[in-house]
Amino acid sequence: MRVVDGHLHLWDPEVLSYEWLEGPLLRRFGPVELDAALAEAPAADYGFVFVQAECVPEQSLAEVDWVASLAGRVPLRGIVARAPLEDLAATDGLLAEFGGRPLVVGVRRLLQSEPDGFSAAPRFRASARAVAAAGLAFDAGVRWTQLPDVVELADAVPGLTIVLDHLGKPEVGSAAAPAPADGTPWAQALRDLALRPSVVCKLSGLPAESRGAWTDAQVRPFLDTALAAVGPDRLLFGSDWPVSGPYGRWADTVTAWLADRVGDRDRAAVLAGNAERVYRLG
Repeated sequence: MRVVDGHLHLWDPEVLSYEWLEGPLLRRFGPVELDAALAEAPAADYGFVFVQAECVPEQSLAEVDWVASLAGRVPLRGIVARAPLEDLAATDGLLAEFGGRPLVVGVRRLLQSEPDGFSAAPRFRASARAVAAAGLAFDAGVRWTQLPDVVELADAVPGLTIVLDHLGKPEVGSAAAPAPADGTPWAQALRDLALRPSVVCKLSGLPAESRGAWTDAQVRPFLDTALAAVGPDRLLFGSDWPVSGPYGRWADTVTAWLADRVGDRDRAAVLAGNAERVYRLG
């Protein structure tokens, strides 16, 4: 089995600064820790797309270089780097730098803590067009209530490949009291977004949205809703490790769900092929 994990985080607070880290996440998560996590994951040929871990903005380029330096120890296929899309000049400067760093395959400006409409600003849209012109994808890290903003961005910049992180962070409830999936405002918003052919979605991040320990039964309805809305050719696996976990449990959950829902071709696409196509991985 081949797996391209489309959403991996790595960080080291002794190398870069992360103002958001706290609790059990406030420590190094690097190659050694990843190896330990993979030891309990399904046997597979793994590759990874690193997604920026929200170090302080002035270290965005340093983060790319630090992660690239780990490529000899991590089977790294690509990097989704941070770019300040609200600042066109700064984005243009970073895009020029990324052009000399072939592992950079996409950018992200995390939007989940920004006000509604943040991505509708003219400078943001202009930066998004520059990202598309550079041949890079844009990862949309939003909460489900912001999905209409992603729809508007997709309509305004149709040449931009948009990768929705974590299915838009729906409310999944708890193992004891799971939240409904289909028939909810999140599901309708996801179906609306799925009408835009430039959008793909990551099957990632749901464990982090659970209130406490999570179960397969709790998250499967959200995977089912995404499959019905988007289809297997526009879904890709992501772990969101170490924010979500345990790694092996999430990988087991998604692979078992795929075995129940789709055939071998679509299973291979969701686990690896779609990420390779979307991020143009060599």
